[in-house]
Amino acid sequence: MDWNAILLPSAPTLELVVRGSITFLSLMLLLRLVGQREAGGLGITDLLVVVLVTDAAGAGMTGDSNTVADGLVLTVTMLFWSVALDAAAYCWPGFARVVKARPRPLIRDGRLNRRVMRREFMSEQEVLSQLRLHGISDPASVARAYLEPNGMVSIIPGEGTRT
Repeated sequence: MDWNAILLPSAPTLELVVRGSITFLSLMLLLRLVGQREAGGLGITDLLVVVLVTDAAGAGMTGDSNTVADGLVLTVTMLFWSVALDAAAYCWPGFARVVKARPRPLIRDGRLNRRVMRREFMSEQEVLSQLRLHGISDPASVARAYLEPNGMVSIIPGEGTRT
């Protein structure tokens, strides 16, 4: 067994860091542009997309590398960027508005927000389904409903509405 071939980096460490950084930041930007509704639950199609994106991105990140050390450098790079972006978003609210999703108002004072629904590709039936899951049958009885950054819908009932 050739331990050097397994444990020593086969590609320059700086190259792995640059590849990992470009891949992570590009995928983070693309996923941010897709919309937050996709973050909620993973279906079969979503799982397939994750696997395919991982496979496609993996080839670009590793290049010709194939050792344990190469994988560790890439993993540390990805974890670094994840923590660094979270820390920067925490310290600078303006930056957080760029990299972090915010709640989007689906219902305001009993009225559906069609612009947000279009942006998130959410039909009226899907919004009504979310209301029913919260025990509400009529959107008019909702003061506010938000599509949260995790893809879930939160609801603030209107005056006199019981939940």
